[in-house]
Amino acid sequence: MQREVALTPEGQARLEAELLHLETVRRREVGERIREAKEFGDISENSEYDDAKNEQAWVESRIAEINTILAHATIIESSKSKAKITLGSTFEIKDLATGEVRAYQLVGSAEADPVHSRISNESPVGQAVMGKKKGDKITVTTPRGAIVEFEIVSIAD
Repeated sequence: MQREVALTPEGQARLEAELLHLETVRRREVGERIREAKEFGDISENSEYDDAKNEQAWVESRIAEINTILAHATIIESSKSKAKITLGSTFEIKDLATGEVRAYQLVGSAEADPVHSRISNESPVGQAVMGKKKGDKITVTTPRGAIVEFEIVSIAD
């Protein structure tokens, strides 16, 4: 059974745009690569053909994955209340050991992208901040076992 996936409206739009691109542009490009590779003759020893078929498999797999995510998605709207952190909230936390302040948006696992400060509600930090208010202190055990303490500095939509 597929579990529900939480998506922000922006995450839904990004996935829908990626799906459209894969179905309309990438499929055609990969199909053209396969056709060209077949023209080289014997496909049993044709690395270009193998690469194109592998790419085709990836494109089709990603299309299926996105369709599944969208079919089981619950679209979350940012909370109008900035009183506590919920899915879709943007917030700042301060590492109490280093004093470093970082901003994040709390999103569902399907659109998590830590490099772009979008953390999953299923991550250790995401689980710890859910429902917390400005000024609350949280303790997080990282996947490597380190214990880090944070303070919620601000919450925005």
